[in-house]
Amino acid sequence: MSLVNGLPAHVLLVHFVVVLVPLTALALMVCAIWPKAAQRLGVVLPLLALVTLASVPLTSNAGEWLEGHVDDNALVRRHAELGDGLLPWAGGLFVLAVVVWWAIGRAAVSGTPDGTRRPATLVRAAAAVLSLVVAAGAVVDVYRIGDSGAKAAWQDGYSKTASHGGDKG
Repeated sequence: MSLVNGLPAHVLLVHFVVVLVPLTALALMVCAIWPKAAQRLGVVLPLLALVTLASVPLTSNAGEWLEGHVDDNALVRRHAELGDGLLPWAGGLFVLAVVVWWAIGRAAVSGTPDGTRRPATLVRAAAAVLSLVVAAGAVVDVYRIGDSGAKAAWQDGYSKTASHGGDKG
């Protein structure tokens, strides 16, 4: 996908990534820490993470097309390099969303006669710690990529003074 209604697809698809990655990260953290939230969301959590995961390569591929159609400079190259690093984070969000969904679902239906759930608790604790790390990493990476993309797109692309009859602010 290269153009959508005459506009580069990357500038449209990037909005999905900018919204979905932090949303998925937040949902994952909440579900990993709060089992009742995970039970309520159910399969929505891994489905959200799957859509997020799919949006990353779509946006990256559209970005590669756009990179070939703009002037080559260090800011564009830096943005492209950073963008290539988001897929592992999105993959981590997806894998952990599946693990949290599975572990919470399994804990809800299982339980030993003596009431102990030690393995399920250990899996949930490990998933919660990993979820916090991966969610934070993914959100920070999206921020860094977006910041570099904004700099690449807008560097020297606007005037700091109003050009049409003065400042209306």
